Amino acid sequence: MRSGADRVQGRGFLAKAAAVTAALTAVGALLGLVRDQILAGYFGAGAETDAFLVAWTVPEFASTLLIEDALALILVPAFSRALARRSGSLFGDPVRALVRGTLPRLTLAVAVAATVLVLAAPLIVSALAPGLPDPRLAVDCTRLTATCVLSFALVGYCSAALRAHGCFLPPAAIYVAYNVGIIGTILVLREPWGVRSAAAGVAVGGVLMVLVQAPSLLRELRARPVPKEEPTTLAPDGGRAGQEGRILVLGLIAPVVAFSLCRQSQTLIERFLASPLPAGAISHLNYAQKVAQMPMILSLMLCTVSFPVVARALAAGETEAARRRVERDLLLAAVVVLVGASTVIAAAPKIVELLFERGEFDRTDTVATAAVMRVYSLGLLGQTMVGALVRCYFSAARPLWYPAAAMAAGLVTTTLAGIPGAHYWGAVGIAAANALGITCSAVLLLRGAHRQTVPVRVDRLGEGLLRLATAGAWATGAGWLCSFGIGSPALSVTVAAAVVIGVFLLFIACAAKAPEIPPLPRSASRRTDHARPHRAAPTAAEAAPVGETAPVGGDVPLDHGPR
Repeated sequence: MRSGADRVQGRGFLAKAAAVTAALTAVGALLGLVRDQILAGYFGAGAETDAFLVAWTVPEFASTLLIEDALALILVPAFSRALARRSGSLFGDPVRALVRGTLPRLTLAVAVAATVLVLAAPLIVSALAPGLPDPRLAVDCTRLTATCVLSFALVGYCSAALRAHGCFLPPAAIYVAYNVGIIGTILVLREPWGVRSAAAGVAVGGVLMVLVQAPSLLRELRARPVPKEEPTTLAPDGGRAGQEGRILVLGLIAPVVAFSLCRQSQTLIERFLASPLPAGAISHLNYAQKVAQMPMILSLMLCTVSFPVVARALAAGETEAARRRVERDLLLAAVVVLVGASTVIAAAPKIVELLFERGEFDRTDTVATAAVMRVYSLGLLGQTMVGALVRCYFSAARPLWYPAAAMAAGLVTTTLAGIPGAHYWGAVGIAAANALGITCSAVLLLRGAHRQTVPVRVDRLGEGLLRLATAGAWATGAGWLCSFGIGSPALSVTVAAAVVIGVFLLFIACAAKAPEIPPLPRSASRRTDHARPHRAAPTAAEAAPVGETAPVGGDVPLDHGPR
């Protein structure tokens, strides 16, 4: 069996890998929706669910830092460089040496961090949600979810190593295993443990995520036999080179960590502001956000497919090609997310009724969640623009702090608007503050793009987005009118979606100076032009010389879907 580094990735390999990744991501998102339906049906939207969602903050932050962004951006280049050196190494295996030098230390560090979080659970709960009526339940749930810090770190390590080896299937399946673990644990332990069973499911799901990937990583590490004799001395400058490499990695990762923390802190601010509100407010925010973000997840999959293309174009100095790619992707993603947002706004009560209204989740919860969902949807275009534009900034070979500054500005806006919003309008006011803050960050990222990595034509792109938003507004109204009064939730949602799509496309076709939107198959297939049948397509780290800084982000998604 050949190792991932030696596999022949011919024309179409990356497109197939992207298709498999997208399919498994969709399955994971669907299971996440089933998980939320089970939570709503068994525990409703009250104090118990609020307590669990406060504890849910720990795995949300851990997944961002340990699986999707920070840890991956450190390890993918490191493993790629080790694989590049492996072919010229006469003694030993650089990849195994990297594992021996990093995995034990990482495991010890995150195990200590998880222990600290377990012990400090009361302080964490009081800081995140000081207004909870029953903090003890939230403390118990937080202690259970804190164990995911260790498992998620191991998951991120395996994912980075497998991506560098050209193995994409196991990393794509991790959220399928995660949600299966949560759902199964709830079904088994719901009676004796209540909502604590969901927190225990996070711990079980983290273990399953590791088990999904560990066998594949072991096969990759054993694919090359170890020579009998190894050198006992290092090159004279080996230690200094390693130290410089670590400094470079830290310099590259710091802006990404700051951006990820600011982006994830939007949710933290929401739960902090919602904790003094009546029981169920945090739950309404959570359910509304998970459903409303589905169109954004779909639209960002399109950008993920072409992300490495932009990174390689910039590395090759083809700035104009990168600009054209980014502008096409932004408009195409805007079409997808606006059609989805229009459908959500037009049929929000029926969507919530169809998905959640059963068991402990009653009609009052449906009305409250639907109202929040409609307001959340106003910020979906901004969410998508942030997720798409940040790929341009982090495709560069130098660290860029501007995205983190833009997200910090949006976070401040969310906080300042959320305080009076929560006071006067409750959860709806918090959702409005979230939409305002993320839109502010999107505008700042768009305005700064022409001065940064990719010189996007802001005026032309802004005009296209405005026309698409206008089409979305017309489609929303038409979808609401046509579905209004239909009793069946499934039929109402179907009618709303069909009308929204038809009106949106008709408006775009008839509007003067409509933005040019490339067809999806052509956009996806362009990625395969960079994969040649002669050898595996190099990652950004492999393409750069060993002693130089590699462009960041070739294999690492900078966003996450429902978990």
